[in-house]
Amino acid sequence: MDWGIHLPQLGRNVSRDALITVAQRVEQLGFHSAWVSDHIAWPSDIESKYPYSDDGAFPARPDTPWLDPLGTLFFVAGCTDRIKLGTSVLILGYRPAIITAKAIASLDVVSEGRVILGVGVGWMKEEFDVLAMPFDHRGARADEYLDMFQTLFTHEHPAYAGTYNSFPAVGFEPKPVQSHVPIWVGGDTEPAFRRTARAGDAFHAAFQPIDEVAAGWRRVRELAEANGRAPTELRLSIRLYLDPNGAMAPAKSIAGSPEQMLDTIGAWESSGVDHVLLDAVAPGGTEGRLAVIEQFAGDVASRA
Repeated sequence: MDWGIHLPQLGRNVSRDALITVAQRVEQLGFHSAWVSDHIAWPSDIESKYPYSDDGAFPARPDTPWLDPLGTLFFVAGCTDRIKLGTSVLILGYRPAIITAKAIASLDVVSEGRVILGVGVGWMKEEFDVLAMPFDHRGARADEYLDMFQTLFTHEHPAYAGTYNSFPAVGFEPKPVQSHVPIWVGGDTEPAFRRTARAGDAFHAAFQPIDEVAAGWRRVRELAEANGRAPTELRLSIRLYLDPNGAMAPAKSIAGSPEQMLDTIGAWESSGVDHVLLDAVAPGGTEGRLAVIEQFAGDVASRA
């Protein structure tokens, strides 16, 4: 099992020191990856339904401090050496495709090949509107983004002609260090499953019950086979709260004593999961959450 940690990229404790402290410590502890999430600016009134809460309400206020995801990873790349750097998830439609591709390629270069590109299509129409980016056909647009990334990252003189995007032959250098930047696809819909099977290296679920994730994973594997891909080429990742005190919903958490956590991890592993991204939940700000992470590394991850 590989373990990822969500960095302190959002919330009232956002700071340079917190990022450096957590990123360097989780690297020292041997964690596989460090992750960030993507929101930019959104209004107070939101009619769109957040897919990961029971009532559809987005839990973050519009004045919540939230660092830019790619900018944060550039910073973390400069203060770490080995840990992989992931997005959970980058909303493809929030930014123009070529600008996004340039940032990803640049991050992969300066991190010496550590990028994991987690992607999603987004759900909050109000944020797309604020950013003056189209919300309609966002799944099809996202598929074009992934095709454009592949073209830009691998062709000497890339050019592209699609339904929503096109560009003539251009220079695009440097290419990513990795011959293939891993694509981890988020979402819980049939289009997301198809996107994973067609263009993904992993299905990256988030805060969903284990039976729903297992059903989605079965569908992804079916679609991969239908596309001529071996299902074993794909990974399954889940994002959960690391919550020893049981503050969050049990179905969305690894919680309780070390033995209870190991039981939960075993169930997820049996469903096919081989990567868990942990959002640490604890009082005491950055220090409190880091203490929970350190305890997990010593008492649970080392035994899982």
